[in-house]
Amino acid sequence: MSMSDPIADLLTRVRNANERRHKYVMMPSSKIKVEIARILQDEGYINGFEVADVEGRPTLRMELRYSQGRAPVITQLERVSKPGRRVYAKRRDVPRVLQGMGIAILTTPRGVMTGKQARHENVGGEVLCYVW
Repeated sequence: MSMSDPIADLLTRVRNANERRHKYVMMPSSKIKVEIARILQDEGYINGFEVADVEGRPTLRMELRYSQGRAPVITQLERVSKPGRRVYAKRRDVPRVLQGMGIAILTTPRGVMTGKQARHENVGGEVLCYVW
């Protein structure tokens, strides 16, 4: 099975698992997915993640996070840059999500980082997604 947009796949799997109130979500692993999981963990959107070998394939397993009332911490995930339409932001135009309530995840020459980090390091890049 070939996948044209693995990042959209990650976002969809997290969205679906959140809706069903699953504790974990699993998907094929890749470097970019692990970086996105690291950011989601650092920003407090997920409890943690690990890459395990399942049937000889690297598999990313993310532990979803819920508030006291069992509401998902992630309320929305939005893919910005798609394979058919790439979206780039110059260092001065790095987007703010919901006046800073959410995060933008960018891939920059210095690696995958949040919009806040990109502004701090004065770099632009491809806007992968918004999370809030």
